[in-house]
This record gives sequence, C-alpha cells and structure tokens, in this order.
Amino acid sequence: MHGTSSASIYYGAIVNPISLTSYSASPRCLLAVNAAGNIDWVVDDVEPHELQETLAAKGYVDVDVVALKDGEFLIPGFIDTHTHAPQVPNMGTGGQYQLLDWLKYVTFPMESKFSNLEFARKTYESVVRRVIDSGTTTCCYYGTLHLEATKILADVVYKYGQRAFVGKCNMNRESPPDYIEPSSDASITDTLEIISHITSLSKPPTRSSTSSAHEPLVQPVLTPRFAISCTDDLLSALGTLAASNSNLRIQTHISENTSEVAYTRELFPAATSYAGVYDMFGLLRNNTILAHAVHLAEDEVDLIKARDAGISHCPTSNFNLSSGIAPVGAYLDKGIKIGLGTDVSGGFSLSILSAIQHASVAAKVCSIQARTGSSAETGSPTGFANNPLPIPALLYLATAGGAAVCALEKQVGTFAEGKAFDALLVNVRKDASNPGIWGFNHGDAEVAQEDQKELLDSWLERFLFCGDDRNIERVYVQGKLVGGHSFHH
Repeated sequence: MHGTSSASIYYGAIVNPISLTSYSASPRCLLAVNAAGNIDWVVDDVEPHELQETLAAKGYVDVDVVALKDGEFLIPGFIDTHTHAPQVPNMGTGGQYQLLDWLKYVTFPMESKFSNLEFARKTYESVVRRVIDSGTTTCCYYGTLHLEATKILADVVYKYGQRAFVGKCNMNRESPPDYIEPSSDASITDTLEIISHITSLSKPPTRSSTSSAHEPLVQPVLTPRFAISCTDDLLSALGTLAASNSNLRIQTHISENTSEVAYTRELFPAATSYAGVYDMFGLLRNNTILAHAVHLAEDEVDLIKARDAGISHCPTSNFNLSSGIAPVGAYLDKGIKIGLGTDVSGGFSLSILSAIQHASVAAKVCSIQARTGSSAETGSPTGFANNPLPIPALLYLATAGGAAVCALEKQVGTFAEGKAFDALLVNVRKDASNPGIWGFNHGDAEVAQEDQKELLDSWLERFLFCGDDRNIERVYVQGKLVGGHSFHH
C-alpha cells in the first residue's frame, strides 16, 4: 500500500505504552499509516537529516509528512471500558446517594426518557461527540433497555467514526414499573435484533493482508445490566446466546456496593458468590468486562482470573457514589486484565483523564490505609498492591490495558506494525490555552538532545494530571481524523 495518496506519515514525539512498568518516549519518531488506517511501520529516533533517506528506504518518496511541533506528541487513544451513554445528561448530580438509591431516584427516571426517539437522537449525537473529543477512541457503551433508542446510539457512533461496543440493557426485574422489560423472551428478542442491526452497520473490510484480522469499528455487546435486574431464565438465555458466539463481548456490573452484593446473594442462593452467578450462567469468559469489582472475595478474584475475564476500574464513580476503593494493585499482581472506565453518570466526567487521576488517588489511599492500618502491611517493593500506581501503569491501564479487557489487544492499545492507528495528538503548548498546564512555550531555548526525552516524560505526566480536552488537538480512529480541538476550530 505504498505511494503518495495512500499513506500518512507522522514525525515527532511519540509515547507508546509497553507494560505496567514502562513506556517508550521517542522525541523523534517516524510512523507510517497505510490507506486502511493501519500502522505500516514505526522507526524510533530518526534525526531530521535522516528523514528523506529513511522514507526512501521504506519505499516512500515525495510523501507528505505531518511534522509535530515542539510541545506536541502522539499517544494511543484512550479506551473507556465502561460508561452509560443515556446517563450523560445527569452528570454531576446525585452524588448524595449510594448505588441502589441513586438508580431509583436519579438514573432510572432519566433512562426511561429514551423511549422518546427524538430525545434519544439529540442526546446521543451530543454524547458521542463529547466522548470522542475527550480523547476516547474506543468506548464500551451501555444504552437503555429500549431497542430503537439503542439502534440510534449505534448509528451515531458509526456515523462519527468511533470504535465502540454498544449494548442494549437486559433488565426484567427489580426495576421501576415504567422502566422494565416485560419478559425474558422479549428481552432476548430485542437483544437478537440489536445484534443484527449493529452487525449490519459494518460490512467486513476488504480482504487484504493488513486488514483481514481486524474487526468492525462498531460491535454489539451482551449487556445484562447486573445480576439483580435479571431473572434466572433471562441470564440462562443470555448464556446460551453467548455460547453460540464466542466472539460476542459481554459487559455487566459486579460488586460495586456492599448492599448490592448482599442483595445479589439473597436473590441467587444457589451461586457460590456474585462472580459465581455470572459463571453459573456461562457469562464469565475471556471477553467479559466486569465493571467496578470493589468488594470481591478472594475466591471471586481467583475465579475471574481462571476465566480470564477483565475488570473495568471506575474510580471516579466509586468515590462519587461512596462505593469504596477497588484494590486494583492486588488484581494486577494476580495478572488480571484491568482497564479504566468513566462510568458516567456514577462518575462525573466523560474523560479518561479523570479516571487516570482518580485511579492514582485511589491507589495512594490504599497505600496510606495499608501503612496506617492495624496490620501495617506496606506494599511489597515489587508488586502493585498497596503501592501508588506509577505513570507507566496509569498510561497502560488507559490504553493497552483497556484493549486487553475488550479483547482488542491485537488491534489497538499501542503503536505497533499492523495495529490500527487509533491515536491522540496531544498539545501541551501555551497556545492550547489550558491554564492548568505549565507546558512548552514557543521561544523556550532549544532543548539539548539528551534532555528531550526527559522533557517528553514531563509533558506526559503533566497532560495526565492537568490536561483536558483543550490539550487533545486531534483524535484519530483507524487512521481517520474524527475529533479533537482542531477538528472543530
């Protein structure tokens, strides 16, 4: 796919997650994206005078190069592994409640409004635009229980070019009389129809060596809201549906709040645990996304690890609804896949940057509690439990970690040959007009070469803790510009 028309070449500072303990920061990196929107190759450390020679060696002649300015860098796009599109209008309200009352008084009344399709369309157009411009290139969306409104959500996501999983909630009990599915049969019928609608949106990409392994941008996801809202026969039918398609992702909630955990145990006496409920119905597997996991018992952690399911850590929401703090460090030490979720409107921000900041605070609170607790067990020097999360871990959870949770690790999450170019062009320059970032000012003295990597490290950290949508200059999904600050200005 070489040639002038088909390729995009980026040259400049690139930060690429490697693991929970390291990332690469290359101040002068050359990255090529082919016509299908996939990465052809990445070359670290190309001096300006080597540029043409390097391109020519790769078979690229007379090609336009997008040169990043000082104070700009590329990172993989953020992956939001858990959010509720219809709850965005409630953002920033209801923080006085805990989970079950919050659902009753704040959330269900808002979600029930999505039976009105005009309201649904107007709301979802705004929601998806905001999510993309916040830097989220892949998003796991819960819709409502309404089939037609959830089709609209999928259509809007597809139109705007975001990568996403869109699910219609299954909920046929323990829900308000005006916001509940009439039966498990009706729930399954609508679920099959939403799957078929979303599958028909994306025709498979043209078969070529680069794109054959890639899945469509918008995909369906089975969404039993949580165990409490589903009868045994509904969960059983969803398990049967899941068994018929091993590629179909599953998303639900687990152990967010202690009252919810207790009530779940009451409703499912036959199950060994909350995680055991999902396992009993065949809904716990390598592409299951479990949101929260704040109050898991040891045997549940082992079961989730054995099934290779992933956890979406939603610290903003867990603080806001007074749910507790998920011991994410301990889960990471066990080798469980973890990503970040905004969980709007339990969380009060659409931005994964907020989730990163609150994940950092949550880990620090765990480490403080461990130091001051009766057992005074500090974190082990080699593990993540009861220790603050380092910058590489925070970046990894927001990108590659989320990709693994979504079973998309072969496709997105890092910059590597053959992966999709889902990326953010971050701007920490003064002209981004974010007063919170002490960034790069044009006219700063030329930085010595050996200091440039250190400078890039500092830009990354400042962006993660002080950045917002003003610093997200461009958002790319599958090589295509789909949002960001300069997209609108």
